[in-house]
Amino acid sequence: MALSEDLRLPVACPNCGSHLMRIPSVKNPDDKVHCASCQRFVCLYHEACTVLKQGPGSDSEALIEKAVNRGG
Repeated sequence: MALSEDLRLPVACPNCGSHLMRIPSVKNPDDKVHCASCQRFVCLYHEACTVLKQGPGSDSEALIEKAVNRGG
């Protein structure tokens, strides 16, 4: 099993509502991103990058994402 990292996205998992996603540490564009809570497939890594570039929906979301994603 490949090593992975957790990343918080502004979009929640459609299954459980968690914003914390698990991404492969290799970060290939076509790698699958899964919910860290329920392990449901959410999107591909390149799609997650697009969502992150679009930014959070609010100032409070921005603060949370900055704190959680600071390692990246």
